[in-house]
Amino acid sequence: MSSEETLARLASFGAKTELPSGERSATVKVEAELQLSGAHVWLVQLDHERPDEHMFLRPDQYWVDLCLIPRRPNARARYVNLWGPHRFSNMGSIIALPPKFKLHLKSEGGKHISLICALEADLVDRWLPAQFEWTDRRLEACLNVSNATVRSLLLNLAHEMRHPDVGTRELCQSITQMMSIELARNLIAMDEPTEHGGLAAWRLRIIDERLARPGKWPTLSELALDCGVSVRHLTRGFRTSRGCSIGDYLAQQRIDAAKRRLATDESIKSVALSTGFSSQSTFTYSFRRATGVTPHEYRKRVLRAVKEGPPRK
Repeated sequence: MSSEETLARLASFGAKTELPSGERSATVKVEAELQLSGAHVWLVQLDHERPDEHMFLRPDQYWVDLCLIPRRPNARARYVNLWGPHRFSNMGSIIALPPKFKLHLKSEGGKHISLICALEADLVDRWLPAQFEWTDRRLEACLNVSNATVRSLLLNLAHEMRHPDVGTRELCQSITQMMSIELARNLIAMDEPTEHGGLAAWRLRIIDERLARPGKWPTLSELALDCGVSVRHLTRGFRTSRGCSIGDYLAQQRIDAAKRRLATDESIKSVALSTGFSSQSTFTYSFRRATGVTPHEYRKRVLRAVKEGPPRK
């Protein structure tokens, strides 16, 4: 199957998606694929030759994507029927695009290695309360899922896909079921700030923008000062808004920032210091605990993927 056919197959799976001719020039390689009850999982490499822009809609599925290397630059999205034409939110290393919402997706060109899991909507929705509402905060959070349990489950799923063994199908089935519950719990935990004391959207953007800057990693006190609130208000409000502690969020953002730097020729020691770790050894321990590999092993994997890339046909 050619790259174009494979990309079209991925794009059309359960979708009502606009794919204008000529706007999605990419080569693609499916490393592994698994059809489960209520879920379809792929491990894919994509190489976009130029900036990519398209509309995305899945009527009956949650589209969960864990980017295994730094996501392509300026990857962002907006909810077409809810947000204005200029309001885009950056996509994190994990996204869980909800069903029935049309999104406008943009990113620069480049390589992308992802674990993609298309979950039937009922797997998640059955755990949501009858009064559940898709608030703006919940929709925005789907573009950057910060839940550590969801991340761990996706990494386990990726490992099983890459290294199948006895019981892999049954284990992957269990993982997708657990992930569905965790996604529902994560969504339920995100209350609206006006009712339950969460942080306003502009304060959350200040935090994300500060973390994206190069240089010294900010402390909680510095972030609270930037937002104009106390540290206590920041920590309590952040958990209400994002469904996770700000400590866990900062830890994952540090790892994601380190991944982006490891994709360059910057020394590992410099990466450690620039992302707020006290030493290279502390960084190596934390990085391996979060990803399962050392920074050196991760860099070798990224460079190998960039060098090889998906085959062009």
